[in-house]
Amino acid sequence: MADMFEKLVKLPTEPVAKILARQQVLLKTRLDCEVSATASVVLKELYSKKAMIDMLRLMGILLPPRERVWWACLAARDYIGPRSPKDPPSLRTSEAWVLEPSEENRQAARITIDHAYVDDDTVNCAWAVTYHDGTLGPGDLRQYPAPAGAAEAAAFAMNMVALGQLSDKFEEHGYLLIERALDIARGGNGRVGAQDAAAAEPADIGADQS
Repeated sequence: MADMFEKLVKLPTEPVAKILARQQVLLKTRLDCEVSATASVVLKELYSKKAMIDMLRLMGILLPPRERVWWACLAARDYIGPRSPKDPPSLRTSEAWVLEPSEENRQAARITIDHAYVDDDTVNCAWAVTYHDGTLGPGDLRQYPAPAGAAEAAAFAMNMVALGQLSDKFEEHGYLLIERALDIARGGNGRVGAQDAAAAEPADIGADQS
């Protein structure tokens, strides 16, 4: 277990308590570690307490923007399935943004939100793209701050949707989502499950393009 929480090079080094305060998030699990504890310490404690949902919430906060969106896209693929011409536009454009995080691709993802079907939860991926830099979106919207933690909450929501869609193996799949996030945090591409081949091939997700 110890190795799971080592070399999380993509995660911030500042205390988790400080990050959570800035995001205005309170975990449900009571932590016994020092207030100065960093990500690996807090994640290890949450894992030992079987606090799966809090771990997912925290990983959505700790992952950098591009990695966070990729993590959300992988979760969407869990129930959407392999790539096809019928893919929801929000998922397709969000994967395109991961491949090339340009303002043009950000704008494309943002537009899909306005035209998505009411039951299309993959808009969470597009919201994570739209708000990824802490602003309301591309173009003139970059002048205005997004709601605190909006991108992070969207990525978490996408993972929770996937968990609900696969509720017959709730705990098993929940820990797969965590394993993905940890792999991405170590600089990997998050492909830890057999179904992950369904997602678009990312550019080097370990590279710092956030």
